[in-house]
Amino acid sequence: MKSIFLSHKQLFENPLPVFRTVGTAVQASDLVLATIPDDGFTLSDKSVNYFLAGEDCVDRFGRDHKSVNCAVRPAILMEPGDEKQLSHPREMGDILTVELGTFPSVILDPSMREMAEKQYQEGTLRKTGTSYTVCGAKRDVYRLGAKQIVRVPVTEETVNGYVQLSDGSAVTASEEIFIEVKPVRWYYDEINKLLISGKALFAGMDRADASAYLTEVFIDELLAEDDEEIASGSFGTSYHIEEHDELDMIRAFVKANIPVFIHGLTGDGKSDRVKEIDPKVLDIELVNETPETINGRAVYNEATDEIIDIKPVWLVKLERLCEDGELHILFFDELTNATKQTQAVIFKIVLERFVNNRWPLPENARIVAAGNDRAESSVAHDLAEPLFGRFAHIYIRTTVENWMPWAVRKRINPYVMEFLANNDLYLRTAYTGTEGYADPRRWEMASRILDSSGNDFALIEPIVGRDTADAFIRFFRAQEEMADLAKYTDEEISRLSVARRYQIAQQCLYAAAAKPKEAEELVERLGAEFAAWYRYVLERKREGR
Repeated sequence: MKSIFLSHKQLFENPLPVFRTVGTAVQASDLVLATIPDDGFTLSDKSVNYFLAGEDCVDRFGRDHKSVNCAVRPAILMEPGDEKQLSHPREMGDILTVELGTFPSVILDPSMREMAEKQYQEGTLRKTGTSYTVCGAKRDVYRLGAKQIVRVPVTEETVNGYVQLSDGSAVTASEEIFIEVKPVRWYYDEINKLLISGKALFAGMDRADASAYLTEVFIDELLAEDDEEIASGSFGTSYHIEEHDELDMIRAFVKANIPVFIHGLTGDGKSDRVKEIDPKVLDIELVNETPETINGRAVYNEATDEIIDIKPVWLVKLERLCEDGELHILFFDELTNATKQTQAVIFKIVLERFVNNRWPLPENARIVAAGNDRAESSVAHDLAEPLFGRFAHIYIRTTVENWMPWAVRKRINPYVMEFLANNDLYLRTAYTGTEGYADPRRWEMASRILDSSGNDFALIEPIVGRDTADAFIRFFRAQEEMADLAKYTDEEISRLSVARRYQIAQQCLYAAAAKPKEAEELVERLGAEFAAWYRYVLERKREGR
C-alpha cells in the first residue's frame, strides 16, 4: 500500500471512471479549511486547489492549473491483500466507496467545544499516545468521551481574517480549534486498485514537504488508530444499522470498551435497552448507594491490629459474572440522582477501572450508566464535567414510531398499539402526583393488565390516568358506533335532529385517525354544515390547538 499524488493523466488525459461521474473538483475537510493559506483564489464554496504529481494542480473549479497554495487529496495504490483492510463498502450509483483509516477532518461539535477547551487548559484532557502531522508539526490526539480530537492552529494567511468551516461557524486567524478524528471514505477504483480520497484531507505544506509526508508518514498515521478494526474486518462484508437505532449504538460502544451514558426521560426504556444487550447485566441503582457501599468497607481486625479492606458485594458479583469470559455490563443506573460524593467515586472507577484504588474490574466488564437531566428530575444533579467527558453520550427520545418495533417484539396488547398508532400525543402525559400518567413503561403495564383481564378497559385508568383512559375508551367505542352509524339510510339520516347529527360528527372525529375515509364519507352524509364543522375541528386538532 503506497500513498501518491493523482496524476494529470488520471484526471484529464485519460480520466479514471470516478472522475467522469463526480468531476475533478474536491471539497476541503475542516482541517484543510483551517490550515490552507487563502489568497482569494484558493477556495470557492469549500472547493479547494490540490496538488498533482509533477508541477501541476487542480484548481478549485476542477481545471488544470499551477498554484502555490494547494491542499492534498491523497490516492492510495493498493497491493495484493490490501483489500482485507477496507471496510463499510457502499454503492453510490456506479461508484463504490469504502472506509480505510482515520484522520482529523471535522470541526468538533459546538456542544463539546467549551468542555474540550476547559479540559485542555486545565491539563485534564487525556492524550491517546498517538499524533497526526499538521502543517509539518506533530499534533497530539486527545480523547474527549468517545471522541478523538486534535488541536490545530488556524492559518493567519486569510483574505478576510477568518475562516468559515463546514458547520457554518467562523474561526479567526491564529485561533486554535479542535478537529475531530473521523474514518476516511475513499472512492474505490477496483480495476486500477486505487483508492481516491473523497475530500482534500490536509494542507499547510509546500509541495516538497507534502510529498515527503505523503510518502513517508501518511499511511502510518492514517492506520494508527485502526489496528483492531483492520485485524477483524475485511472487504466484502458489510452491516446495516438502522438510522437512530440507539440499541445498536450502545452495543457498538460496549463492544469497543467505551463507557456509555444513556440520557432519557423516565419510562423511556434505558435499562431495558441495556438488558437486551446483556440479560445478565449487573444493575446498581446509585440512588440507594453511598461511597462506602461502592468502594467497600474497612474493618478493624483486633487479633492482628490491622485495618482490612473488604470488597464491595457488587464487585464480587461482577467477578463471578465475568468468569464465563463473555462481555458483561456494569450498569450504574440513576447516576445523575447520586450525590456528588458518590459521583466522584464512580468517576475513579470509570477513569481507572479500579475500585478503591485496589481491585481492578474484570477485563471483560463494560461500563454503562444512565440518568435523567436536571430539568426532568427534581433530585437530579448535573454530572461533573470530568465525569461527563469520560462517556459517549446517547440521548433516547422514545416516539410512537421507534416504540412500535419494540412493542411488536414484546407482543404488546394490540389495543394499546392501535390506540397509540393513531393518538401519539398520549404516549407520554404529564405527571401530576395525584393520579396515573402515561409513558412507554406504563403503557407496557397497561398492556399486561389488558392481557390478564381479557381486555377490561376499565382497569387501565389507575395506570395511565382518567383523561387518557377516557380517550382510549372513546376511541374504540367510536369505531364500533361508526360501523352501526354507517348503516343509516339517507332517509333515516334526514329524520335525525340537529343535536344527534352533531353527536355523530363528534364520533366521526374520534374515529378519524383510524378510519379517515369512513369518517369523511359518513359526515358528508350528515350535511354541509356538519361536514364543515368536522373539518374545522379536525384541522385544529392536527395543529395541536
